[in-house]
Amino acid sequence: MRRILAGWTGFLILMGLMAGRAEAGATLDAVRRNGEVRCGVSTGLAGMSQPDANGVWRGFDTDICRAVAVAVFGDAGKARFVPTTTATRLTSLQSGEIDLLSRTTALTLARDSQLGLTITVAHFFTGQGILVHKRLNITSAAQLDGATFCATLASEIERNLADWARQKNIRITTIPFDTPPSILAAFQAGRCDAISNDMINLSGNRSASPTPDDLVLLPELVFKEPHGVLVRNGDPEWAALTRWAVFALFQAEEMGLTSANVAQIRETTQDPKIRRFLGLTENVGTGWGLPASWAFEVVRQVGSYAEVFDRGPGKVLGMERGMNRPWTEGGMLMSWLWQ
Repeated sequence: MRRILAGWTGFLILMGLMAGRAEAGATLDAVRRNGEVRCGVSTGLAGMSQPDANGVWRGFDTDICRAVAVAVFGDAGKARFVPTTTATRLTSLQSGEIDLLSRTTALTLARDSQLGLTITVAHFFTGQGILVHKRLNITSAAQLDGATFCATLASEIERNLADWARQKNIRITTIPFDTPPSILAAFQAGRCDAISNDMINLSGNRSASPTPDDLVLLPELVFKEPHGVLVRNGDPEWAALTRWAVFALFQAEEMGLTSANVAQIRETTQDPKIRRFLGLTENVGTGWGLPASWAFEVVRQVGSYAEVFDRGPGKVLGMERGMNRPWTEGGMLMSWLWQ
């Protein structure tokens, strides 16, 4: 009787696991059928996602997508980039036009709970900053009492500015505009003293200006703003895989692995943690049907997080790593355990 009950229990567990995978893997199955990962990115933001002179998309967000494509297909070239605007980025994901969103999008409670979307991982920690004209001789946000800001009407940026001004007990005036390009044009024309956005966009605005030395990015942050990967609800398997593809970048940096040295280290290392991560002693991708070498291929083809950051916002926008450093160096980046 005990053998019968044990066998029946094992059968039920197996059937439950099979049913769970069949129900949960719809997006991952579709991605595999399509033969590519469709990634929502910006329409063009230097250092983050922008086509180069040859039409090849470059930048931090595009490399995140490539890491996911390597995990699924073993080939970074299987990432297809779909430009999305601030207005279309979430609807493109909801409608199924894209499989994941990796662009300058703040991770919020509403986006994680009300829109049929899932935030899988935070991969870039930044905040809402302030860009001013150098001629104002302002070096700190505390000097902005009485300043005028160009901002998007009824936006989160405008609301954060108002909250920040009340908290700091300073007076500011907001001049509303409909679109980011109109805000930037008005600011460059001198119609306002300052603009506010996440530090990535402000760094891009400054570097793209005809006279970047005439603009000053203030050191203070108005509000925190983590960015990350979003997917549709309904497929926890796909959500988990995208999360761990990003974790592979984190873990590679923590272990000192790069695209240049990972192949050699894989041949010589006796470190049990590195051997496990690179798929030499066990397959950490069994649950998704991935080969044991999938994390190795992510590092070999895309690199570590440090490489992704340095050749994107670091090199192009001149951004410091700041909070985007490993936890071992006092930063916010920490992978879950590879076991």
